[in-house]
Amino acid sequence: MSAAEDVKEELASVDKEAVKEDVQINSQPSVLEPKGKTKEMKVPEEVVELNETPENRKRHLNVVFIGHVDAGKSTTGGQILFLSGQVDDRTIQKYEKEAKDKNRESWYMAYIMDTNEEERVKGKTVEVGRAHFETENTRFTILDAPRKLVIEITVERAGIDKGHKSYVPNMISGASQADVGVLVISARKGEFETGYERGGQTREHVLLAKTLGVSKLVVVVNKMDDPTVGWSKERYDEIESKMVPFLKSSGYNVKKDVQFLPMSGLIGTNIKIRVDRSVCPWWDGPCLFEVLDTIEIPLRDPKGPFRMPILDKFKDMGTVVMGKIESGSVREGDSLLVMPNKVQVKVLSVHCDENKVRGAGPGENVRIKLSGVEEEDILSGFVLSSVGSLETIEKPVGVVSEFDAQLQIIELLDNAIFTAGYKAVLHIHSVVEECEIVKLLQQIDPKTKKPMKKKVLFVKNGAIVVCRVQVNNLICIEKFSEFPQLGRFTLRTEGKTVAVGKVAGLLLSGTTGA
Repeated sequence: MSAAEDVKEELASVDKEAVKEDVQINSQPSVLEPKGKTKEMKVPEEVVELNETPENRKRHLNVVFIGHVDAGKSTTGGQILFLSGQVDDRTIQKYEKEAKDKNRESWYMAYIMDTNEEERVKGKTVEVGRAHFETENTRFTILDAPRKLVIEITVERAGIDKGHKSYVPNMISGASQADVGVLVISARKGEFETGYERGGQTREHVLLAKTLGVSKLVVVVNKMDDPTVGWSKERYDEIESKMVPFLKSSGYNVKKDVQFLPMSGLIGTNIKIRVDRSVCPWWDGPCLFEVLDTIEIPLRDPKGPFRMPILDKFKDMGTVVMGKIESGSVREGDSLLVMPNKVQVKVLSVHCDENKVRGAGPGENVRIKLSGVEEEDILSGFVLSSVGSLETIEKPVGVVSEFDAQLQIIELLDNAIFTAGYKAVLHIHSVVEECEIVKLLQQIDPKTKKPMKKKVLFVKNGAIVVCRVQVNNLICIEKFSEFPQLGRFTLRTEGKTVAVGKVAGLLLSGTTGA
């Protein structure tokens, strides 16, 4: 594996288009209060013992659907919910009629995932909530990329068209929470080529998924039932042969971490039940549900320091924060810190999916009600952290305005050079911040993976460099070697990913601590 692949193997991100709008995310508190959220919290609920007996419970995984516009992501997600019993026939008939009335007959399954009028008119998912389904051994949360997060508010403020350009920023938001990525590729003649060629989103989504920590990828070749395809093995093999080299160059171990399969999201073929040999005589592999159910994900440490990047917040008879637990566990009554503000808070209640639970562990998407902090004092990108103690040798999350990082330069705009003074937008877990490269420290030899001896003043595309990064506001991050989820990031400029990297060192300067 090359040094470039090695760096890509270990990274992460989140996004936006213009520097000014990006900074608004951390400088202007924004409240997202989707309809029904308050109501949902106030209904008396039975407390579920979550993570009490892990051996008796199904594991939980987050799945994100990525791919080029119109590849069939929402339709596939909708079909999965229907086939797993999450949506009844009457609802499907209603959506089918709505789609037909709008001359969008083939979009009716996408209506399950595309919940607002704009999405249904344009056929593009921009601000979708979450959906859940179960297989024999696993509970899944579908993050039909993207999901409406605080980044979406910036898009609205900036007056940017939300149909296409805001898709990648929001896809990043969803993928940053995912354990498994389902890359949906259209087999229809011309559509695969459009998504894969320069300017298409297939390539960027693969790269971003890897840097975001999506270690397992299921590549579904969709629309195999299309008249231009007709379940053609030649077309399937052509797409696989073009994707494999690119997946390898993006850092994926194709034999261990990637699985291909043919599918039709519209009619549900090869999703829950294996495709019939009369339809596709050459495929004898598993269906999508089988693949998802058997995917092996690295175990997380439920006893580690608690870390939960805050994705969203709202008021509901108190302050409620939302996010994915990246490390450790949380229970009612726990004392935690909201960082970087160092505000000590108490956990009043924990919700996982639709259930109120006594506690939750790593990998769970949760809503946590807190006392001791006001909702307006919390921003997306803040981290709910362990308080830390000498007895457990735990410490709160790192809080910095400068850090050292190892960067892989992907593609600089207009053949620019990367040097001290270069400005971009940093995306690390749920943080979006303007940043500046203040110093280039070392260039890494891509062959030996060791630092070069010569002093480095600038680098170009493809280079690997260790540099010092400075941000305007304090942010919560960790060294990649200690907390990969909080230590991988991307740099973007004018809506393009220019570099991916990992945090190598924190310049704490006394900012960490309870």
